[in-house]
Amino acid sequence: MRRREFITTVGGAIMWSVSARSQQSDRMRRIGFLTGAADDTNSRAMYEAFRQGLQQLGWIDGRNVRFDARFGAGDPVRIRKYAAELVAFSPDVILVAGSAATPLLLQETRTVPIVFTIVLDPVGSGFVESLAQPGGNASGFMQFDYSLSGKWLELLKQMAPNVTRAAILPPYLRG
Repeated sequence: MRRREFITTVGGAIMWSVSARSQQSDRMRRIGFLTGAADDTNSRAMYEAFRQGLQQLGWIDGRNVRFDARFGAGDPVRIRKYAAELVAFSPDVILVAGSAATPLLLQETRTVPIVFTIVLDPVGSGFVESLAQPGGNASGFMQFDYSLSGKWLELLKQMAPNVTRAAILPPYLRG
């Protein structure tokens, strides 16, 4: 999935959540954004792409939506503080990026809708009950679907038939 398609998909999910929560069309919506990533440069770029994607869909910061963004820089104390701040703003929805920030945000609220992204295993981590029926106030997107792993190996075997061993590095080990 390309970046623009991803942003449109996430933006659509968030706007669906905002629309479902409120029937008033003339009030200012509020969207929180939280990331716990240690690399603020990538996090800020992702946030700006998200805002631009929503702007293309007609959601203009200061006109019909207000964005509140917090960047945890990999510090759990800071992430927890920012999660509490965002929940205190009573946003319509919070977009959270990463497995580090998601549980801290879920500890802060079970009522504000949360859309998570870049999460390895939301079911195994306890963020949702299942992918088909998430339950609670959280839903979102996995980093990748484990069921595709076999397909990756099939493709590798087609591209390099002489390969007999393969290894996959988890994201935190990639440089």
